[in-house]
Amino acid sequence: MQLKDKVALVTGAASGIGKAIALRFAREGAKVAINTRPGGNDGKPVLDEARRTSPDSFLAPASVDNREQVEGMVNDIVQRLGRIDIVVNNAGIEIQKPFLEATDEEWNKVISVNLFGSYLVSQVAARQMVKQGPGGKLIFISSVHEDIPFVGYTSYCASKGGIRMMMRNLAMELAEHRINVNNIAPGAIATPINQKVLDNPQEKENAISEIPWGRFGRPEEVAAVAVFLASSESDYVTGSTYYVDGGLTQQVTKY
Repeated sequence: MQLKDKVALVTGAASGIGKAIALRFAREGAKVAINTRPGGNDGKPVLDEARRTSPDSFLAPASVDNREQVEGMVNDIVQRLGRIDIVVNNAGIEIQKPFLEATDEEWNKVISVNLFGSYLVSQVAARQMVKQGPGGKLIFISSVHEDIPFVGYTSYCASKGGIRMMMRNLAMELAEHRINVNNIAPGAIATPINQKVLDNPQEKENAISEIPWGRFGRPEEVAAVAVFLASSESDYVTGSTYYVDGGLTQQVTKY
C-alpha cells in the first residue's frame, strides 16, 4: 500500500480519469476527498466503491474556480482528516468551437475551470502543506494537447499549455518546501469525454491510426502513473511531464 494513511484530494473525481485515480489511491491506503461539482449526486457511486478499501474517504463538493468554495473544501478536509498530503488537479472541461465563432463566455469558462481552477486548488492546498509540513505532492492532469494542436479546441489547448508552464514554475517555487509538482499528459483515453469518438467506428479508427500502441488508453493506466507521483518513490521527481499516450505525442510531432 504505497499511500497508506496519506490524505489525498482528487478534483473532478466523479468519472473518467479522476474516478480511476481516486479509486486507485483508496486501494493504495489513502484517505480520499472525492471532489465533485456542487449540487449533484454523481460522486456517490465512486464514494461507495472507495469506502470498500478506504472507509475514511468522503465527498468534497466544490467548484474548483470558486475561491470561497475551494478554501471551504480544503478546510473541511483538514478538519476531518488533520492534513492534506496529495492533490490531483484533474477537473476540466472542453468546448468544441471554431476559433472565429467562439464567444468570450466559452473561452472564459474553459480557462476558469481548467487553468484558474488548477491554480486556485494548488495555491490553497500548498499553503496548508507548508503550514503543516513536511512536504506534499501536487499533480496536474494536463493533456497531450499542451503540445499538440487540436483544431476547434483553442481554449482547451491554451488552458493545458498554461497548466504545463504553471507546473514547471511551481516546481521551482515550492522546492524549498519539499512539495513535488508534476504533470501527467494523457492522450486518447477511453473516458466519457471521448465517448462520441468511441461510439463512432470511423472516428475511432481515425484516432487509433495516430497511436503507435494501436488502441485507446485506460483510465487505470493514468492512475498508475499518478500513484507513483503521489508516493515516496517520486521524492526526487519534480517539474516533469509524464505522457500516457501510447506514443501519440512522438507520432504526431516526429514530422
